[in-house]
Amino acid sequence: MDYFDCFEFSISATSRKPRVGEADGVDYYFLDKDTFVKRVQAGDFLEWEEVYEGTWYGTLKSEIDRICEKGKIVIFDVDVNGGINLKKYFGEEALALFVMPPSIEVLEQRLRKRGTESEESIQKRLGRSAKELNEASKFDVTIVNDDLERAVEETRRVLEEFLK
Repeated sequence: MDYFDCFEFSISATSRKPRVGEADGVDYYFLDKDTFVKRVQAGDFLEWEEVYEGTWYGTLKSEIDRICEKGKIVIFDVDVNGGINLKKYFGEEALALFVMPPSIEVLEQRLRKRGTESEESIQKRLGRSAKELNEASKFDVTIVNDDLERAVEETRRVLEEFLK
């Protein structure tokens, strides 16, 4: 089975500004804060959260519809609270994977190597990540991304078991 043909990533919505090279409807649905809040109030989101002060992220219900209409399996790439909320919503129909770095230090190195974020942003993310690591037990499986090839193979194995 070619796993990558049957899956499609859900595109999250955010109220933050696009980074260099990011495109609306490809990387995220970029909404201004007022539009984001109005859509929350309208019930357009399956899950949403103010991840950082003034910065909202969420999963639009229309994304699930869009992907399911293609006959694909939805993959969500969300923060920890989003993952927990999606697992509560979908229950046993969902497999919740917690992908974690080998350590906070390695995560910091990876963030700095990207070169896409300010020092303030890196510090916020590291602080949040330290708290999120404590939530791993709320997920079905934890994958430690210390070696990409091994982590991908472990993920394939877990998915194969789940899809049976």
